Amino acid sequence: MKKQIVTTALASIVAFSGMTAAGIDQPQVQAAAVTQNNQAAVEAKANQLISTAKGLMGKATYSTAVYKKTAPYKFSCATFLNFIFEKEGVDLATYNENYMMKQGTAVSKANLQKGDLVFFDSNRNDSEPADHVGMYIGDNKIIHMADSKQNIVISDLDSKAYYRDNYLTARRVLPTLMSGSPATKGDKVVASAYSLMSSSQSSSLTNAGFVNRVFQNNGIQLGTTSLKEQMKKGTFVSKSQLKKGDIVFFNGTPGSKTPSLAAVYAGDHRLVMKTSEGVVSRVIFVDWYEQHYLTARRVIK
Repeated sequence: MKKQIVTTALASIVAFSGMTAAGIDQPQVQAAAVTQNNQAAVEAKANQLISTAKGLMGKATYSTAVYKKTAPYKFSCATFLNFIFEKEGVDLATYNENYMMKQGTAVSKANLQKGDLVFFDSNRNDSEPADHVGMYIGDNKIIHMADSKQNIVISDLDSKAYYRDNYLTARRVLPTLMSGSPATKGDKVVASAYSLMSSSQSSSLTNAGFVNRVFQNNGIQLGTTSLKEQMKKGTFVSKSQLKKGDIVFFNGTPGSKTPSLAAVYAGDHRLVMKTSEGVVSRVIFVDWYEQHYLTARRVIK
């Protein structure tokens, strides 16, 4: 991904037991049902993603400097995937293939399934872990924004030396980035945060006002639109133990104890927050968030 897009986005953010009759344990039955339902949901979501991606073939051009989400579309390899996942309600929260590569779970090449993200690196000696990403669509093929000559294409992973020699890894982000079924309280809080992305209700909210509204919509009264006061609510939670629905605080100056930004933790490294851009999602391992991380609080009991 390309640094022009990341820099622009970050600059604006900084500005602002029983047994059954058959002798089977009931929780085991439920767990099996959830697993089966999850797989069905994953397959359905993957097919939606593939359909959306194929629908953009011939309608978008390659660009590493511009991310244009309306026709005529302009995408890099990473913004193309960010767009189609966002379109189908799955938030990657980044335009950067290196950050995408930290999400979900690792999957071997032999076990790829539809919807997996596949990464390549043609220069193992530079500082960038990956330089290209596509989405697996089955039958040993990926769909991806290839380059300025090909634009969006479907490629067989064995068709060219580039794909064979530069294959790096793959990550499974479905169902990791999908809401749980049944939804937990944390899932509902996160869903509420995302819903404000497209709501006119959020336009007049401050950063702290957004956080207050998200929890208020879920029956949790923080009772304040002050970041300092919000940072006193609930209980402390370490960065390594974050769960969906936790509130994460950042300072404006490294080392300061005063919060200048708060976000709702959406799971798997994602943050949802109100900034000068509106309600946005980002990944927590971006340098700015690493450097300005202050603390986190859990207000969901």
